[in-house]
Amino acid sequence: MKILVINAGSSSLKYQLLDMDDESVIAKGNCDRIGIGGHIKHSTYDGREVDVDCDFPTHTEAFEKLVEVLTSGDAAVIKSMDEVNAVGHRVVHGGEVYNKTILVTDEVIKQIEDLKDLAPIHNPPNATAIRACRKVFPASTPQVAVFDTAFHQTMPEKAYMFGLPYECYEKYGIRKYGFHGTSHRFVSQALADAMGKDIKDLKIVSCHLGNGSSITAVEGGKSIDTTMGFTPLDGVIMGTRSGCVDASAVTFIQNKMGLSPNETSDLLNKKSGFLGVSGVSSDARDLGAAAADGNKRAKLALEMLRYEIKKYIGSYAAVMNGLDAVLFTGGIGENSDDLREDVCSNMEYLGIKLDKSVNKGLHGKLVKISAPDSKVEVWVVPTNEELLIARDTKALVEGK
Repeated sequence: MKILVINAGSSSLKYQLLDMDDESVIAKGNCDRIGIGGHIKHSTYDGREVDVDCDFPTHTEAFEKLVEVLTSGDAAVIKSMDEVNAVGHRVVHGGEVYNKTILVTDEVIKQIEDLKDLAPIHNPPNATAIRACRKVFPASTPQVAVFDTAFHQTMPEKAYMFGLPYECYEKYGIRKYGFHGTSHRFVSQALADAMGKDIKDLKIVSCHLGNGSSITAVEGGKSIDTTMGFTPLDGVIMGTRSGCVDASAVTFIQNKMGLSPNETSDLLNKKSGFLGVSGVSSDARDLGAAAADGNKRAKLALEMLRYEIKKYIGSYAAVMNGLDAVLFTGGIGENSDDLREDVCSNMEYLGIKLDKSVNKGLHGKLVKISAPDSKVEVWVVPTNEELLIARDTKALVEGK
């Protein structure tokens, strides 16, 4: 079975075509600059490439080009789209409506659009891309929506509710939704498989760390709490996002700086985090280099992230009444050995003891990095959201 995975943004269309017999990637690429020109970069499993400028007025033209490069020319990998058995779409927000993967219908697309108030940047282009895909692909090809928020729908009410007037939840849906759910679900199961244990018997803290970061308490394979909240802004400090901030500090800044709600959102989401604290960059690698050169603010931003991760590990261990494993994933989690060492230092009271020799220099590999006598196992687990979307799509189409 061949499955095409789509991850669409307002001006981009990332894709992977997977052979689910061995879960290998046949081809992948990105159509970007949609609506403002157009460009496609496409590569195959055996190294053939397409890298050209195109005319992409809308997502429809991007999908037409995607079909073209998959089926014709020097980088073709299939003879026709009839060989694609199903399409899996990543959708950011399912609200409280969707707690699992679902087959796409006109009603589902409308519901995705209706949730635009909860994810104004993501859900409208998600719906637009699904419509364009259905327009270009054969009607007989099943299409599936996999929601980033679905994994966190198992959180108990006491974890997802805010201490606001209850009518804010009833009227406007103000609550914690959580994000990165597809990644957290993939890596927690991959960890259980690597440990040779049933995920139902494990208490895991999953640390997805990148330009956007979130930490999730996974008990028995289910999310019971997570750091991102109503939006991806909450939780730990990130590339340009502030993370958790006292709401009164936000209103104070609004008054002092004369900011509108949209300008305040821009400040918190695009001008804060690593960038705002350091004044150097939103990239942790740049901060590391700056800190090594003596930049105190860059060092502070890195220390803040490490402190907050450690704090959440401890609090989630308390919530779960124990801890079996901690995992690191995402661009920073998989590649920053110094962050993993700093986070795990002075955590012996909790049963965490790192094997520094194994951790040192480890990048993007599935490896246990805790010491043999560590009561809590610590792992690096590379994430693969596209593969999970493909697996979900295959299971739904096959009725499993």
